[in-house]
Parts: sequence; structure tokens; C-alpha cells
Amino acid sequence: MIQKPILDAACGGKMFYFDKNDPRVLFQDIRSFKDKDIYNGRTFSVEPDVVADFTSMPYPDDSFNMVVFDPPHLKYTSKKETKGWQVEKYGWLPRGCWREIIEKGFSECFRVLRPGGFLIFKWNETEIKVSEILKLTSEKPIFGHISGKRANTHWICFMKNPTTPPLSPENEND
Repeated sequence: MIQKPILDAACGGKMFYFDKNDPRVLFQDIRSFKDKDIYNGRTFSVEPDVVADFTSMPYPDDSFNMVVFDPPHLKYTSKKETKGWQVEKYGWLPRGCWREIIEKGFSECFRVLRPGGFLIFKWNETEIKVSEILKLTSEKPIFGHISGKRANTHWICFMKNPTTPPLSPENEND
């Protein structure tokens, strides 16, 4: 497997990337398809470098400087609901176990993140409040930003605790 400094654990269609083939990023998703008709002749592709589940990733501990985690945020319960264009584009979470899935995802993202590395987390509050999601990790965010037309997309930055203590003011010049 090609080692890159950044992992996108649930890349989907790579919609927020300036370069959808950025050589610094290892794109991963549980799905893989090309030019699927999702709505009235509109096609969509999910073309990861690695097909893997973000709840059980095939990488050693401390592998990446940065992890991007943009998991599905829609809950569905029936087969009919799992066939719409939004599900094809963004994926879905089973209604009964979404907490466990997101909690395992956070745990795996932090496991593969190097000490001192950054996790960039994206969440849309369409159905589940970000406050509920943040309860699923013991890690504390550094900062965040709300965006989108309805201001329900949250971008949140975490940093994995470094293994060495930060410099204190008295030994800063050492």
C-alpha cells in the first residue's frame, strides 16, 4: 500500500477537494463505483484508492499526519430509504447503531493518526446534532467552523496528543 501523509477515511465523491487526485491523500471509502446514474441522468462516482470500512482500517497505528473524517450523516431504516440519490451520494447510517459506528470511526481515525497529527472532522446536522456526535469521542476539539446555506455543516479540528510534552516558556530556547 502506498504511504501518503493524509488519509481521507470516507472520501465519497471527494467533493470538497481542489484536486480529486491529490497525491498527498490516500482516499478510502467502503464503496466504489463509477458514473452511477443517481438522479435524472446525473452521474456520480466514488473512486477510492483503498476500499475499506472506517470502523476497521487496514493501516498500522500512527500512520498519518492528518486524517479527514466526513462520515455519512443520514439515518435510514428501510430498503426504500437506502436507494435515494442522497444516499448514493453521501452514504447512510443504520438508525439503530449509528452511535457505535461513529464512535468506532473516531477511535480508528485517532488510532491511525500520528501523535501531534490533526483530524479534520466534517459533520452535517440534518438529522443528528453535532453536540451528540462530539459525545462519541473522548478527544477534545481545538476549533470549528459552521458553514453552508443553512449553517448546519460543521468543520472541526482535533489534534492527537503529542507523545512529548510541549515546551514551557522557561525552556523554550533549549
